[in-house]
Amino acid sequence: MISDEKEKFADSFGRSVRALSDYLGIGFQIAVSFAFFVLCGYWADEQLGTSPLFLLVGVGAGLTGMVLLLMKVVKNANRKKR
Repeated sequence: MISDEKEKFADSFGRSVRALSDYLGIGFQIAVSFAFFVLCGYWADEQLGTSPLFLLVGVGAGLTGMVLLLMKVVKNANRKKR
């Protein structure tokens, strides 16, 4: 009886860790892509002397990338659910 409970816990724990790693991976991708575009925009502003122009373009590109990534994740989750 105890071994069955341990097996259920191990199975449940394994699923939880896999789900957590998926969400951490998505969050990391979002954060890195957003930071990359913002920093590129900031760097371009420093080089060209255009104060907020390319920074705002970088923010827009980062937000667009985040939305596209989330749409892809939701689409894959819906596909797995069916």
